[in-house]
Amino acid sequence: MLRTTFQSLGVRNYRLFWSGQLIKLIGVWMQFIAQDWLVLELTDDSAYALGLVTALQFTPILLLTLYGGKLADRYDKRRLIIGANGVLSVLALGLGLLVATGHVTVVWVFAFAGLIGVANAIETPVRQAFVSEMVGRELLPNALSLSAAAFNSARIVGPALAGLAIAALDTGPVFLLNTLTYLAPMVALWRMRVADLDRAPKPMTDTRVRDGLRYLVRHDDLLLPIALLFAIGLVGFNFQLTLAVLAKTVFHTGPSQFGLFSAALALGALGGALAGTGRRARPSVYVVIGAAFGFGALETLVGLSPTFLTTALVLVPTGFFMIYFAQATNQRVQLGTEAAYRGRVMAMFVLVFLGTTPIGGPVIGWLSEQYGPRLSIWVGGLASMVAALVALVWQLRRSGARIGVRLRPQPRLYVIPLPRGESRAAVAGLRDGQQETAGVPGSRLHAST
Repeated sequence: MLRTTFQSLGVRNYRLFWSGQLIKLIGVWMQFIAQDWLVLELTDDSAYALGLVTALQFTPILLLTLYGGKLADRYDKRRLIIGANGVLSVLALGLGLLVATGHVTVVWVFAFAGLIGVANAIETPVRQAFVSEMVGRELLPNALSLSAAAFNSARIVGPALAGLAIAALDTGPVFLLNTLTYLAPMVALWRMRVADLDRAPKPMTDTRVRDGLRYLVRHDDLLLPIALLFAIGLVGFNFQLTLAVLAKTVFHTGPSQFGLFSAALALGALGGALAGTGRRARPSVYVVIGAAFGFGALETLVGLSPTFLTTALVLVPTGFFMIYFAQATNQRVQLGTEAAYRGRVMAMFVLVFLGTTPIGGPVIGWLSEQYGPRLSIWVGGLASMVAALVALVWQLRRSGARIGVRLRPQPRLYVIPLPRGESRAAVAGLRDGQQETAGVPGSRLHAST
């Protein structure tokens, strides 16, 4: 079991990449926590200011991520990632010095948030597309899941360390430490065996951003999961903002307790990432939809939870379905995209996954400030469930399939596709739906042949 789970780490280049990313991400999550706490201190607990700094950090993703995808399809991904991490290290150092010397203001935090966002807007789609060069197609789902596991392991360790460090040393040292963690992926990338990378020939034509968008629009099996991710990212993936406000203004906790909220979410997310490591084939569209609905239902419960303890407990399965949904979407998109377009398509994935934050962040911050963070959380959960149901109805109508229920020998919910030959639309729909099994943990939704 363990050998299967960590199979991609047997590839030397990916092992270097994964370990470097893990170290860096621990520092990144420490900085996220320190930044949120610093903004609340500088603005007298303003949820709107916290939403604004989050929006500024993610706004460049709206503007530059598609361009980053174009660069990924055109140039050496490895060198692009090294350069971006170098820039991020310098920015972390600059912000850390301002905090440590007592010259920081909320305006400086806003400015650095925007600059860090610019570097991330280029680095993130390039890094997503680079994974396929280190491992073959068979190991790609496993490698993507392990990358998510590294992200969420850091999401557990980073906030916990940040909470302790802020309580003991204040926020300045946390920013300075993050400067060093960016060196880890740079060293790892320089040590890679370039000859072992599986690089597709660089295309001489069709490298424009709009060519990638046309490719995406022509493939409904890519467009639906990305559209669903956009809807849920807009209203549901705002925990960086809502948990900070919830911990500080509703439960009146300190930084270490706030870190426990993030750690609980990340613990579940780690389980969700590891749950996808055994996948060897492209996940079904019903996996994506089922996981999205499960996430929305659990986020609704988070918003309705009455105590600190119950909120922390419900955050664990919420984190599981959040990352299970995101990874199923990632795997479905990557395994359905031609290599020449992967950078631009993954740029669109990153755009809807992270780029919705500048739009949703201020709105969620305003809702939290006016009506309390609990309402902003459960409203996001309800909206996510509605989005999942709309996607399910659209997929069933497109494919001509229908939902069946079986009570014996055990309760089972499954999809019955339209028989081949009944209509051209149905045949087109069956292309990616007939043989697919919806393997969401705990679900009995299957496609029947």
